[in-house]
Amino acid sequence: MREQRHPRRPRLGRLGRLGFAPARAGALLGLLAGILALYGLTSASAFAIRRIEVSPVTWTDEATVLRALAVYPGGNAFSLPTADLAERILQLPSVATASVSVALPDALRVEVTEQVPVLAWRVGDSTFVVDRDGLVFAISPHNRPVGPDGRQLPIVIDTRVLSRTVVGVGSWIDPIDLDAATRLASLVPADVGSSAPSLVVRIDDADGWIVTPNPATWLAVFGPYSAILRTPDLITGQVRLLRSLIAGREGQFARITLADGEHGTYLPAPSGG
Repeated sequence: MREQRHPRRPRLGRLGRLGFAPARAGALLGLLAGILALYGLTSASAFAIRRIEVSPVTWTDEATVLRALAVYPGGNAFSLPTADLAERILQLPSVATASVSVALPDALRVEVTEQVPVLAWRVGDSTFVVDRDGLVFAISPHNRPVGPDGRQLPIVIDTRVLSRTVVGVGSWIDPIDLDAATRLASLVPADVGSSAPSLVVRIDDADGWIVTPNPATWLAVFGPYSAILRTPDLITGQVRLLRSLIAGREGQFARITLADGEHGTYLPAPSGG
């Protein structure tokens, strides 16, 4: 009788006995390697922040940006909450938009877009810059700051007592004052019939808004404005009346008070013109 032989079953290694096929084992090892590699990336000192690069700024002190970030050398690039960091910078009055990104291996990049100034507002020895909405967003290091176009910003000289305590970086100019300021500070001498090189715009507690030539030979009182009774819309007529008075004879006047676009009073120059 012929002896029957049964095929020998392959012997299973340890992984086989545990139910892991070689392909699955390889996948598991690859996953473990990936986890270890990721851990290495997020913890290695090679990816520590060593540089913070801030885009060029005009009105925002770079040191202020760095203080707002509160990121110090040695922090890991992969653990930084860049959206939260950008939100911190947006709290600065001079910043309109901000973004923060990581530049591997060791840099943090900060892109800042600043507010755009339309006016300079001088209170005492300080000259502030104001945006179109009336936000006082920075203090200028210069008495005659320039705008993005390279031209000097129109200046308002505010000598009101209260302004010394309420006007500062982060404050807002009253909308009525802002309206009057943008109209009056945009005037040039030819608009009022003057041959002076420039005009000076002031606001004080006694007379409200005042325009004088530079150098000062006469003074025009435009007065205070309000939201209802005496709005800045009067300014167009007041400018027209002032021009009709002084064009060609500005040496004859010392003080002109413009009640509205049709009525006013004046004091003659001491010489009598």
